[in-house]
Amino acid sequence: MFYNIHMDAIDQLKILSSQMHLEPAEDAACSQIASDPRITKKKEAIFISHAQLPNGRQIPLMKTLLTSACERNCFYCPFRAGRDMRRATLKPEEMAHTFMALQRGGLVEGMFLSSGVINGGTNTQDKLLDTAEIMRHKLGYRGYLHLKLMPGAERGQVERAMQLADRVSVNLEAPNTQRLSRLAPGKQFMDELLQPLRWADEIRHSQPSYRGWNGRWPSTVTQFVVGGAGESDLELLSTTEYLHRNLHLGRAYFSAFNPIPDTPLEEQPAENPMREHRLYQASFLLRDYGFSLEDMPFENSGHLPLDTDPKLAWAQVNLTGNPVDINRADRHELMRIPGIGPKSADAIL
Repeated sequence: MFYNIHMDAIDQLKILSSQMHLEPAEDAACSQIASDPRITKKKEAIFISHAQLPNGRQIPLMKTLLTSACERNCFYCPFRAGRDMRRATLKPEEMAHTFMALQRGGLVEGMFLSSGVINGGTNTQDKLLDTAEIMRHKLGYRGYLHLKLMPGAERGQVERAMQLADRVSVNLEAPNTQRLSRLAPGKQFMDELLQPLRWADEIRHSQPSYRGWNGRWPSTVTQFVVGGAGESDLELLSTTEYLHRNLHLGRAYFSAFNPIPDTPLEEQPAENPMREHRLYQASFLLRDYGFSLEDMPFENSGHLPLDTDPKLAWAQVNLTGNPVDINRADRHELMRIPGIGPKSADAIL
């Protein structure tokens, strides 16, 4: 089935997916999913990510762009306008049919679809929606689909994306307007990026769930570039906490900054990956463990300590000399003990 795809489309996919490792959404450790020799054999031809879905299931996921051309000049991005690189574009019909051929051939089970911005965010969003419409309603695809919401997408487009996808996302990239101006001065934090997430939450809570794909509304996620704009962990986690609490965000992803040649930030040093790891740990404490921002062990700089798990750092201050009696503790108290998570707490109770 794979060889029925026109090789021009595969050549285009190689270009379109070449930088998708910068999008960590759904990524799982490769050791967590069984190796497929067909994937190994074709890995030079198409980009396939080992992905863990929101329900815990692990699948081979194709991550790609509809076009790698872009009119935006984001300082950190390999696809920024004017950067000397080979570009590629697939039409919605071409992308849908190419993916379905790969899916029928057993090489992929899901799709993450984003795009560079051409002729504005609304025009680009229409092309993403067209691709999803073809996959769902013309070609009968019922598997996992993650759709990006473009900067400047309209409310109606957000709603349609939520009727077609299992997950939708907007990359905020930075925690606030000031920091975004250092990464992507052409983007509007509130109106272009945060607004689609607000609309998604409003739609999810004002309309019946049967209007969503498979009878439920999709989860929403976002991504931050860590270390690209001089932001503190306090800034990142403040925004993350707001998103979880007020917009019911499913998850925040963090991507440690790595400089890209031929971009305005190419001389900026790469961020320590451990900082990314600590941010993930802290965000899970905020989302799943009942911790608040005030519980986070921030240093005077506003950063988390790199040498200590944030939960352990909290416990060293608050539980040393005041241990928890697990026979009397409630779930909230148990989950603050290092080494005890939601499942362990439920088992103890």
